[in-house]
This record gives sequence, structure tokens and C-alpha cells, in this order.
Amino acid sequence: MKPKARQARIVELIERDGEVAVETLAESFRVSPETVRRDLAFLAESGAVQKIHGGARRMRLHAEGTFDERMGEASGEKTTIARKLANLIAGGDTFFIDTGSTTLSCAHALSDITDLTVVTNSVRIAHVMARGAGKARVHLIGGIYAVDNGESVGADAIEQISRFHVDYAIVGVAALDTTAGPSASNFDEASIARAMCANARKIIVVAHADKFSRRAAHLICRLDEVDILVCDQSPEAAVRAALKTAGVTLL
Repeated sequence: MKPKARQARIVELIERDGEVAVETLAESFRVSPETVRRDLAFLAESGAVQKIHGGARRMRLHAEGTFDERMGEASGEKTTIARKLANLIAGGDTFFIDTGSTTLSCAHALSDITDLTVVTNSVRIAHVMARGAGKARVHLIGGIYAVDNGESVGADAIEQISRFHVDYAIVGVAALDTTAGPSASNFDEASIARAMCANARKIIVVAHADKFSRRAAHLICRLDEVDILVCDQSPEAAVRAALKTAGVTLL
């Protein structure tokens, strides 16, 4: 069995059983324990599994804290991402931008760009974009109001999103797995992000590098559906290789 096929099967076994030992895998595939350790090291680096002493286990699903807690995390990284994104967006562009601490930082950087049309479900982002020097045209999506994140969610919000077709969907993520793709820890937020992605010409994911070591419960889209990833730093080699294979432009 070729290494890639064996590694894919290892992931399947770990997903099924939760945790598998090196010796068990070596016996199952009739390879040396050292070969299995190399396989697990590669899979752990790409975010597919979590290495433990003597084996590997299923990646634990990431759960996010409150909005205020997240705003206090990785502030420098979010500022770097926002600056990179602002160099990508030009006057006259139209875009969705969903709720999140990273996307709110991006909104501050985008708010000085003139002639933007913005569609968002975030009250905070709507306020920042509308009051910025660029005086963006802001469409605030309605729906069920979720107070912690200051956002609208639910069926009405998704239906309203479907009325637009824009240049970009700018979405934040709780995790970015190179096997599954970008994901959210909240069902409603993932549903909003999916609707935005479905009605945009290009998908832009904004995520700091720590997101690559996580997996969250609700998939937003496949990795090969992402057009651009804006990150604060270059990720590890295995992640860069997966992004290149999926056709994702890394900024």
C-alpha cells in the first residue's frame, strides 16, 4: 500500500475508534512502527490527527469562548490579517462579511476604502463600516438576534443573503482543517457563512495560524472551494502543500 493510501486509512481508523496505538497500526498494515510514526507525524502536522504517546487520537473539536474573550486573543495577528486584506479589496468591490473577532478587525481596516458595498449579519461590523471614512453602503441582514456575538442568524437571515450576489465572501473560522476544510464551532454561524459562500464569486477565509491545529464541528465549505486564505504568517510546510494542492492562494 502506498503511503498516501495508508495515511488515509489510518485517519479513517482513528475517526472510527477515537484512538489507535502505533503497534496496532504497524501490525494492521504490516509495516514497521517507525513507518507508522512517520505517517502519524505527517498527519499531525497537517491537522488530521492528534499525536499522543504511543499513538494518535481523533482531533478534539474546538469550542470558542465569548466574543469579548476572542477579541482579546491574538490581537496582533488579527491586525496583520486585516492589513493584508485591505490591500486586496478595492473601491467598487462588493462583499459579504460575517460575524467574528477577526472579521471585525478586518472591518476597521476596510472602513477607509471608498465606494464599497457591504452585506453583513454583524451589528458591530455594520457600525464600523458605515461610520468609516469610506462611507460604505451597508446592508445589515435581519433575523434572530444573537446577543453575545451581536449578529443575526436563522432562516430569515439565510433567505436575505440569497438575494445578493457579490464579489467576495469574507468569512472567519473557528478551525481550518486541511482534510475537511474551514469550519465553525456554532451551527448558526456556519449556516450563515455557507450561505455567503454560495452567493459570492470568490471565497476569502481570514484566519490566524493557530486555527490550523484545530477542528470544529460545523463545516463551512471544502478546502478546494476557498479561493484566498489571508493568514498572519506562513503555515507549516504540510499545510502549505495542502493549500497548493487545493488551489488556495495564500496571502
